[in-house]
Amino acid sequence: MSVSEKNINWENLSSLESFKKLQSLKGAVNIAQELSSPEAQKRVKDFSVKMGAGLVYNYAAKQVDEKVLKVLAELSDEAQLTQKFEALYNGEVVNTGEKRLVLHHLTRGQLGDKVVADGTDKREFYKTEQKKIADFAEKVHSGKLTNEKGETFTTVVQIGIGGSDLGPRAMYLALENWAKANNSFKMEAKFISNVDPDDASAVLNSTDISRSIFILVSKSGTTLETLTNEAFVKDALKKAGLNPARHMIAVTSETSPLAHNPDYLEAFYMDDYIGGRYSSTSAVGGAVLSLAFGANVFADFLEGAAEEDRLATNPKIQENPALLDALIGIYERNVQEYPSTAVLPYSQALSRFPAHLQQLDMESNGKSVNRFGQKIDYVTGPVIFGEPGTNGQHSFYQLLHQGTNIVPLQFIAFKNNQTKVDVTIEGSTSQQKLDANVTAQIMAFACGKTDADPNKAFAGGRPSSLIYGSELNPKTLGALLAHYENKVMFQGFVWNINSFDQEGVQLGKKLAKKVLAKETDGALKAYAQLLDL
Repeated sequence: MSVSEKNINWENLSSLESFKKLQSLKGAVNIAQELSSPEAQKRVKDFSVKMGAGLVYNYAAKQVDEKVLKVLAELSDEAQLTQKFEALYNGEVVNTGEKRLVLHHLTRGQLGDKVVADGTDKREFYKTEQKKIADFAEKVHSGKLTNEKGETFTTVVQIGIGGSDLGPRAMYLALENWAKANNSFKMEAKFISNVDPDDASAVLNSTDISRSIFILVSKSGTTLETLTNEAFVKDALKKAGLNPARHMIAVTSETSPLAHNPDYLEAFYMDDYIGGRYSSTSAVGGAVLSLAFGANVFADFLEGAAEEDRLATNPKIQENPALLDALIGIYERNVQEYPSTAVLPYSQALSRFPAHLQQLDMESNGKSVNRFGQKIDYVTGPVIFGEPGTNGQHSFYQLLHQGTNIVPLQFIAFKNNQTKVDVTIEGSTSQQKLDANVTAQIMAFACGKTDADPNKAFAGGRPSSLIYGSELNPKTLGALLAHYENKVMFQGFVWNINSFDQEGVQLGKKLAKKVLAKETDGALKAYAQLLDL
């Protein structure tokens, strides 16, 4: 059924009656008063939504109450957010810029109708690729596939950039300690992304390349930085007397020059319907995670994501954590006028997760025209940044507490660490100290502190949310990833923008090619000459 048959309307946020009503509620909730009141404990318990894989989204420290939530629900209904999600997962052409379907949800499950594109059942296509990856990983782990000397492979190195690096790298780091503690660690993974030769050199110099498999990830097979790094790696392999074709696999599209190519041990396929920043649950993440941890771990990761996706279909905002998070974010960005959002995981395993979310959010929703190419008259995506706690507390939290801009905060925390190893000092464990800091920061940001010395006074009124669970494992990681992917999608729907292309990335690539071809003039030529180009 087409979008038109579903009577879906794509309208700008500023034209919606519910948004006008929402604007009248600016500053309606004093979060310091809410969390200092006799009803504060009830609020903390009640303002929670169950997520997938046992996670919980708590928004008690956000500047919302039942009145604001009611209007946010009206906004969701008027903007037809879950209907638009349904159109997306049923195969509508939602990526209007590139005139493509958007199918990353199908990599982890079927939410609706069968989706057929290019004459192929896409869910079956993604399942087939997952099975191929699982079979390949088993051959590597069992020693059926070895290097030239008959030695087992011990390291996997992913070569990619942007979505081919940030997401898979963040997911690998998130599960590395868990896998080691749960007898699921198969191979070390490393990543080469920056075209700066120092990046590839550092990885290769610390790696036994004779016992390494290199994954070249490029959907088009033409990504300049990735192909340059591939050439760097192949040169190192040849100098070591190794045949690159015995050490390299590709993740690409079936129409790219990397497909069906004898230069690679194997190729795993994705398609144009999965954007790079949404590709961690495709072969882009599947190959490296299955080799590093085993196919079963990757399957659990997908199941966590699928569980969260199913929740995202619910039209009731207080039963749909990604939708609620998205709508509160709209209130903060478009009504409260906060320019940025900080993602603060109190988990060292999530050290690169904010960097992945930075690309996911800013590359998706950093747009100033609507899906029809018309200029919009309201702000869209915020600046996303973050670092793990407690490190960030000793870095940029000063600005978050006492700076002139209010920055909404998104905390992530777990009751238990991944290794089950800890020590008790001064009556509490390291994990307890970590979690105590989370709860303290939520209250400090919300309620602040009065002091006769203005330099020691904290205004408070800094809103935050908390996603928490028992531990970070494959399923909770999958649910966490899908939560943010769906949040970004819903916000793009509200803003009536296309969250699935990235033309801003393309311009710089084209100009760089002109510089390398020495087809420059004016200021571009002058800048190139500064660096001897």
